[in-house]
Amino acid sequence: MNISQEKIDNLNAVVKININPEDYQPRVDKAIKDHAKKAKIPGFRPGMVPASHIKRMYGKSILVDEINNMLSDTLNKYLEDEQLEVLGQPLPKVDAEKEYNWDFADNFEFNYEVGLAPEFAIDFSSKDKITQYVIKVDDETLASRIKSIRRSYGKMTNPDVSADDDVLYSDLVQLSPDGSVFEDGISNTASVRLDQIKDEKIKKSLIGLKKGDEVVLDIQKAFDNDTAKVAGLLKIDEETAADLKSNFRLTVKNVNRLEESDLNQEFFDKLFGEGAVTDEAGFRTKITEEIEAMMVQDAERKLQDDIYQYGLNKVQFELPDEFLKRWLKATNEKLTAEELAGGYSDFAKNLKWTLIENKIIKENNIEIKYEEVFELAKLRLEQQFRMYSPQGIDNEQLSQYTVQYLQNKENANKIFEDVKAFRVFDYIKSVITLDKKEILYTEFTKQFAQ
Repeated sequence: MNISQEKIDNLNAVVKININPEDYQPRVDKAIKDHAKKAKIPGFRPGMVPASHIKRMYGKSILVDEINNMLSDTLNKYLEDEQLEVLGQPLPKVDAEKEYNWDFADNFEFNYEVGLAPEFAIDFSSKDKITQYVIKVDDETLASRIKSIRRSYGKMTNPDVSADDDVLYSDLVQLSPDGSVFEDGISNTASVRLDQIKDEKIKKSLIGLKKGDEVVLDIQKAFDNDTAKVAGLLKIDEETAADLKSNFRLTVKNVNRLEESDLNQEFFDKLFGEGAVTDEAGFRTKITEEIEAMMVQDAERKLQDDIYQYGLNKVQFELPDEFLKRWLKATNEKLTAEELAGGYSDFAKNLKWTLIENKIIKENNIEIKYEEVFELAKLRLEQQFRMYSPQGIDNEQLSQYTVQYLQNKENANKIFEDVKAFRVFDYIKSVITLDKKEILYTEFTKQFAQ
C-alpha cells in the first residue's frame, strides 16, 4: 500500500491511496471465513458453509466493504500521523475514466480532496482597546420593572370605563370596504391589550370605552403590521394575517384591569421568602439588584460580541472556501445553491472564530474542567426555574437536576462549548485594554437592542 500527499496550495491538498491485492486479500479472506461461520444457507449446516461458496455469492460486496474500511482506517491514520489539521472531511475525487472489475486482482487508486486549516498568528495585547459598557439603572427602568412585578401579583377588576394599560375583552368582526360586515369573513372573540397597541391615535380611541361600545379598528396599523400578533388575535395563520387589509369592528364585551399588588408584608414574602424584605425601601433595593444583575449579563454579551467581531477583523487568514462549499453540499444534499450562497459567510465566520478559539486554548494551555461545565449548567437551570418562581429551588435538588441534564450528550457538548467560549473571552479580556464607559439602560437598549 502506498499513500502520498500532493499539495495544491497552502489550503488544499490531494491525498492519494494505492491499494494492491496483497494489501486487501488477507482482510477479504478473513471476512469471507467469518461470514461463512455465521451464514445460514439452505443445504448447509450452520457454520459449515464453504468459504468458496460465500466468495462466489457475496465476494464482490465483501471486497467493496473491506476496501472501504481500509480506506477509512488508512486515511484517518495518515492524517493523524502527518498531524494534518483538516477542515470538514476529505472528499473522494471521482475519476470517470477508472473502472474496476472487483475480481480480487485489481490494483486500486483512490484520491481525496482535503481542506487544510490555515496557519496564522494571534497577538492580542494591551494595544487592543475595546469599550466595556457599565450599564446603570435609570428611574424609568426601575419604575417599569416594579410596575410589572406588582401587576403580576395583583388582582383582576372590571371597571366601567377603559383606561391606559387595560384589556378589552371584545368581539372582532371583519368589515367590507364600505363598512358593512364582510360575509363569511373573519371573526373572533379575544383580549385586546392596550399596552400592545403601537399606534398612539388608535390607542387613544380605545380609552374611555365601556361595555357594549363599538369602534372600527385598523388592526394592522394598531399592531404596526406585526403578523404574529394579528394572527394570534384573530386565530388565523400568519400567511393570511400578512395579506389582511380589512378593518374590523371591535365590540367591547368587558373591560379588564389588573390592579397592582399592595406593597405589604404578604407581597414581600411571596417574592423573596418570609422576612427577607420588610419595607418598600428593601423591596426597591432588591429589584434594583435584580435589574443590575441582568444588566451585567447584557453588558457582557455586548462585550463578547464586540470581541468576536474585533478578533475576526484583527486575525486575518483565508479558508479553503471552494472546498468547504463542496463539502457542505456533499454532506447535505438538500442544501440549495441559494441557501449555500446566503449562509456560507456566517458559516465561514464561525469556523474562523473556532480556529482562533482552538489556537488560544492550545497556546495558553487552557484546560476545561468538568466542575466548570457542571456549574454553568447548574446556573442555567437555576435561571430557568427562577422564571417561574423568584424563590427557585434548593441547592441539592438543583444539583440532581444538573446531573440528569448533563447525562444528555447533546446538552453536555453545548455547555462544554459555552464554557470553552467563556474561557477564551476571559483570556482575551485579560490581555487587551477594556475602556469602561457608563451608559443608562434605556440608552443601551436603544443603541444595541437586536
